[in-house]
Amino acid sequence: MTTAPSRAEAPARPLVEVDRVSKQFVMRNAAGRTSGVVRAVDDVSLTVARSETLALVGESGSGKSTLGRAILQLDPPSSGSVRFDGTELVGLGDRALRPLRRRMQMIFQDPFGSLNPRMTVGAIVAEPFVIHGLHAGAALEREVARLLDAVRLPASAAGRTPRQFSGGQRQRISIARALALSPDFIVADEPVSALDVSVQAQILNLLADLQDTYRLAYLFIAHDLAVVRQIADRVAVMYFGRIVEVAPCEALFASPRHPYTHALLDASPIPDPAVEASRERTVLAGEVPSPLDPPVGCAFHGRCVRADEQCRSVRPPLVAGDDARAVACHHPIG
Repeated sequence: MTTAPSRAEAPARPLVEVDRVSKQFVMRNAAGRTSGVVRAVDDVSLTVARSETLALVGESGSGKSTLGRAILQLDPPSSGSVRFDGTELVGLGDRALRPLRRRMQMIFQDPFGSLNPRMTVGAIVAEPFVIHGLHAGAALEREVARLLDAVRLPASAAGRTPRQFSGGQRQRISIARALALSPDFIVADEPVSALDVSVQAQILNLLADLQDTYRLAYLFIAHDLAVVRQIADRVAVMYFGRIVEVAPCEALFASPRHPYTHALLDASPIPDPAVEASRERTVLAGEVPSPLDPPVGCAFHGRCVRADEQCRSVRPPLVAGDDARAVACHHPIG
């Protein structure tokens, strides 16, 4: 008797699915008339799997934070689709979004600016429970103590204010608040860029431990590639509002395919002083295009040594290969 071969299991649906999302901002002059339109995010598609860390990297002004806020509907996209666990978020009213917001949270870049200086730490961490009508009295105090312990702060911190803590401790408070409602997905918007290097490592280790404990998925926004390499499973590279390369983390660091990714990696310092002093760098010529006057074709063509007429006239699509990688380039490296 022969046994029929088992059918291959269908791949799990991503937790977050972003499909052709764009975000535009209308610029107005002193008279209130429209003077231009900035396309901060331009036709972006990406996915984040459950318990995965997808790093989103690029220069300042590339649209990373705008995309993160658009995914969470804090600043809804102008067009496109965002699905969370199969539910379309774009166009949902506040009432329909409310239960989903418990499962999607954000950690902001500035650990002091994101905390109310007039509130105690206990009140800050308890605020999500209060807003959603969860826990009160002694039960609420126990939850606050549990969350402070999860981010390695003493329970006594609940009675103090944010100004009494260091930058790294304030970011731990922000993380505790983000964890309060047991989310599945967190957008971490440059959560360590304002911290000292030694403190950065502590916060990154904490985020990794919390991911293992709570099975969290992260969209980790950053510009520091050393930080990205420490925490990311996959990396999406963003330039001028568009995704230009997506790859597994180690594959991207070993062999970048987009010239912009190659330049980013080449600009990242090497810890060995001798190697750092002797290596040749790729220096990008030209300037980042004006968002009010975007170029035709590839937005990177004015700074790219591989650019030709096709690059100047035809915008390259993001093309996926059969190796879990995708690149938007007419002449990719390798």
